[in-house]
Amino acid sequence: MTRTTRRVGIVLFQLGGPDTLEAIEPFLYNLFCDPDIIDFPFARIGRKPLAKLISSTRARKVQHHYATIGGGSPIRRHTERQARALEAELRRQGVDAHCFVAMRYWHPFTGEAIGQLRAAQCDEVVLLPLYPQYSSTTTGSSLNEWRRLFHDDLPVHCAETFYRNTMYLDAIVEKVNQALSRFSSQETPEIVFSAHSVPMSVIAKGDPYQRQIEETVELLAQRGGWRNHRTLCYQSKVGASKWLQPSLHHTIRRLSADGVREMCVVPVAFVSDHVETLGEIDHEARELAARVGISQFEMSAGLNDSPKFIAALAQIVDEALAQPVSSLLPHNLGRQWATPEYAAAAGD
Repeated sequence: MTRTTRRVGIVLFQLGGPDTLEAIEPFLYNLFCDPDIIDFPFARIGRKPLAKLISSTRARKVQHHYATIGGGSPIRRHTERQARALEAELRRQGVDAHCFVAMRYWHPFTGEAIGQLRAAQCDEVVLLPLYPQYSSTTTGSSLNEWRRLFHDDLPVHCAETFYRNTMYLDAIVEKVNQALSRFSSQETPEIVFSAHSVPMSVIAKGDPYQRQIEETVELLAQRGGWRNHRTLCYQSKVGASKWLQPSLHHTIRRLSADGVREMCVVPVAFVSDHVETLGEIDHEARELAARVGISQFEMSAGLNDSPKFIAALAQIVDEALAQPVSSLLPHNLGRQWATPEYAAAAGD
């Protein structure tokens, strides 16, 4: 652990989620107003009307997801627990740590986190995006919002993407093994890795997300040592444009047609349970699996504040503190451009 007597502020970034059914539409409006999500010629004129149209339509479609998980997203609760656990772990290791949560599209917003950071009178800052893999639509968007709002004269470090961190990988392996233990034979079920999809147009521009997701799956398979057959798919597509495929629903139908009867779904791009895991996978996908003949469907739980994951985050913060301070974060921070074959595979 890097020893420091300075007060360190750690900002945990997440997308956020509506905490009530009434908050769904304004949450989605904030999301679709993001220039890192919706960008096109003359977007400054048309982005807000388009965001209003999409959010009102989309809110009606996803309301049942939130209703089935209690009427709102638990992501704020889980992220704040992660922040408190990380703060305690870092202090145990000798760091005067103060953790703050910055949600991109719902409370507490990045501006609120900055206010708390200033009130704590921190001497230096570590930015910790809770997205294991880099995408301009997640890490990039969160850091862009930070740049727009934070201009204080403080040393700022930024954690790199952490999908290769061995402690993080072991935390996922632990959750997968717990899910596999619920099958009569742990080597029988198909392991289905499911990641949040992104538009193919984003990948075509060089976003490394797809490559990093595929590498994550390979690293997990190596560390897990599972003999099970495995597959990778994507979920949460929005709109009519082309997104990364195959979809989770298509994968479930295909595997059933191939004779698969036991399935363990592993959310591979998320670090906490929220609507994509609890609603889309554990409710909607589970129901689909039952309809198409899957006899046992299990989902590995989110990392949330598991001790192994919190230890991984502490290590990631420590590594960031050991890096040279940058007074101005570069706009491609954390980005490793996709290799040509990934860009070509994205098509039009």
